[in-house]
Amino acid sequence: MAKYKIALMPGDGIGNDVMDAAKIVLDKIGLSADYVHADIGWEFWCQEGEPLPERTIELLKTCDCGLFAAITSKPKEEAEAELCPELQGKGMIYRSPIVRLRQRFDLYTNLRPCRAFKGNPLNYRDDIDLVVFRENTQGLYAGVEFHPLPDDLRAKLEDLSPNMAAFEGVSSEDIALSTRIFTRAGCQRIVRQAFEYAKRYNYKTVTLVEKPNVIRETSGLMVREARKIAAEYADIDLWETNVDAMAMWLVKNPQDYGVLVASNMFGDIISDLAAQLVGGLGFAASGNIGDDFAVFEPTHGSAPKYAGMYKVNPTAMLLATKLMLDWLGERDKGLALQQAIAQVIAAGKVRTYDMGGDASTLEMAEAIADHL
Repeated sequence: MAKYKIALMPGDGIGNDVMDAAKIVLDKIGLSADYVHADIGWEFWCQEGEPLPERTIELLKTCDCGLFAAITSKPKEEAEAELCPELQGKGMIYRSPIVRLRQRFDLYTNLRPCRAFKGNPLNYRDDIDLVVFRENTQGLYAGVEFHPLPDDLRAKLEDLSPNMAAFEGVSSEDIALSTRIFTRAGCQRIVRQAFEYAKRYNYKTVTLVEKPNVIRETSGLMVREARKIAAEYADIDLWETNVDAMAMWLVKNPQDYGVLVASNMFGDIISDLAAQLVGGLGFAASGNIGDDFAVFEPTHGSAPKYAGMYKVNPTAMLLATKLMLDWLGERDKGLALQQAIAQVIAAGKVRTYDMGGDASTLEMAEAIADHL
């Protein structure tokens, strides 16, 4: 009997290409698992008005975790235009299915390791070893948004905040509002995850990336809770920096940093910047982790122009697979996969187009599997 039940969610675009690469490695590594396909992606939005069908939610509830590849996302108007004719004009609103998965399963930790592999010609430096912890369910991505601004909400905001005077004379039709909602518990648990990771893997610092001098209430709450938690970890220093300064310091001295922790949007931005330092999104993997369930993914998009060409770099997908193995407790297998990836990159004989080579997605995966 298989030890695990894992949902495979290829999505669309290059999702199928990189998922096939992951299957090659998983077959070679010999994980005791049953793999089940789960529907998710743009085609389900177009045909059903739902990119994350409820049947997929129910299936995931029966699984240990999910492995997700890529999905297309488009702005509101473009998304509605691509609905099948019978669904258009019915008020359906596209929401990112991966964001919904994070919220539906309370996958509050977004783990983004950014490690430079020696021999990668795309590295900014070879001594970078960063890990970004991004709060995954709150902040600006919580989806509490309004356009136009409802009159009763506007009246309440004007009553509560003198800063609304800056919008006097502006029609509510011309105002869009996105809310940035933090909770104390949300701040506490992402910061604690960052410190626990630093303790487990011997990182000496945790850097909090926020903007409390301007976004005083939400960033301020995060800073206050981080300082309380930091007091429990005497051997780890808490560094605090504004998000704009962090972008500069990551380019100037990325080797000085270990674990970074940030709210949802700031973590999203900083983790992509950190990914580029170690080769770009082709090397960037992510774990969406809750207390009892997790979904692992590469962080690149669906790149529809490359769909089915098996051209793209599968390394991010394979690193996501490594994160999944670690989370399942299969750390030896996860380490073996990381070492195999490192060996292939260091040898430089098999490289995809982004690295200056001509290997296909599957050839890269097969070379890595050969080292397992």
